Amino acid sequence: MSWEWMVWLALLLGVLTQPRWEHRVPPMPRGLRRLGALPWGWYLGGFPAVVLRMRFTWRKFARNADLSVQRQPPRALVGKEMIVTGRAVRMISPRLGLPRPTRDGLVVRVQLHPGQTPTPFVEAAPAMAHAWRVHAVRVVSSRRGEVTITATWRDPLADADAVLTREPTRVLAAHVGRTETGAGWSIDLRQVPHWLVVGATQSGKSTLLAAMVCQFAPQPVALVGIDCKGGMELSLFERRLSALACSRSEALAVLVALLDDAADRMAICRAARVRSIWELPEKARPVPIVVLVDELAELYLIDGSRVSRQESAECSTALLRLGQLGAALGLHLVIAGQRMGSELGAGVTALRAQLGGRICHRVHDQQTVEMALGDLSEDAVVAAQTITEQEQGVAITTVGGTWSRVRSRLTTTADAREIAAAHSDRTPAMPALVRAMSAAKGGSE
Repeated sequence: MSWEWMVWLALLLGVLTQPRWEHRVPPMPRGLRRLGALPWGWYLGGFPAVVLRMRFTWRKFARNADLSVQRQPPRALVGKEMIVTGRAVRMISPRLGLPRPTRDGLVVRVQLHPGQTPTPFVEAAPAMAHAWRVHAVRVVSSRRGEVTITATWRDPLADADAVLTREPTRVLAAHVGRTETGAGWSIDLRQVPHWLVVGATQSGKSTLLAAMVCQFAPQPVALVGIDCKGGMELSLFERRLSALACSRSEALAVLVALLDDAADRMAICRAARVRSIWELPEKARPVPIVVLVDELAELYLIDGSRVSRQESAECSTALLRLGQLGAALGLHLVIAGQRMGSELGAGVTALRAQLGGRICHRVHDQQTVEMALGDLSEDAVVAAQTITEQEQGVAITTVGGTWSRVRSRLTTTADAREIAAAHSDRTPAMPALVRAMSAAKGGSE
């Protein structure tokens, strides 16, 4: 036996017996601790085994899954209209590239034959997971003529908190969890200005909002909350919020004040001859505003009275105008709700068209899933309906025509209070919103 095999077997034995000796090892430096946190069992044992399984089964798998193509045999013309071949048709499987290991699995590229499309490979992803004995397989087409296969050996969504050790890369970007491929899940309001989040009770919707607020809290942005459930959810961050509306009348006053602010921002951009606030000098740039709406239905439901119908219509119009005008003016909407259906009113469908980012947690009805994801991806609708009650925080998100299975990090009540208190000095003062809310409270009394 060569020395390379002896070293490999020694490392494998050390990994398998790690629980017996790791408590006796003295504390390691920080760099070595990061090295020790890597899944060495996967790198040394699991990855080679999966690669060998892929190599030895790829040709048979491609043939059984109809991923191979026929090689045309030599033909001979016999008579006038008869063609015979000298040997049987031979199937050629697509060329499998060199697998590259990752922390949660492996990535490999497959070159397609002329005439092939990625669709059969996407449909064969569950069969790949069974054949290679991995947790899951995802197939995407990154460029013409090839597909990228990402296999995961464990559920990356089981430890979504592990990826939030880094700070956001730029303003209005938030690292909120992980994707099913093990990569970090980021929400960037500069790329996708407005978001829709739907989910049933205890599906993880409020947890996602809390994770977003925790990421936006250290940034130079203004956070405005609209929580018509008495402020039970967003009141945890009240020290970091520039305004918190806890009723529909207060929400309407806040939305009208934001529209007035949008008009002022348009005047500033017009005077400077720019198309967005991001083209203004940093000192002259208005502070970005993120409007968080928890439970959208509370703004639309009416009790039959004239006042409630008028407030509902005005809230619907104000939200729609903010969605249409806010992207270039630094006004961003993050709207969450348990249900998103046509019974809320015609304005809901128009508002949905302005919300380019979609996140769907577990829901109880198909109409909400179709309202959130149906106009973007039919496959995403099917995937969202498979989320179980035990998968709290798991959601389907669609951006740029593709969908991903994601999970947000868990933010406890203590964490929310601590982060809001630590960054309360970064809360921008917005007197117009405060005056509008005071007037709304006085009018309701």
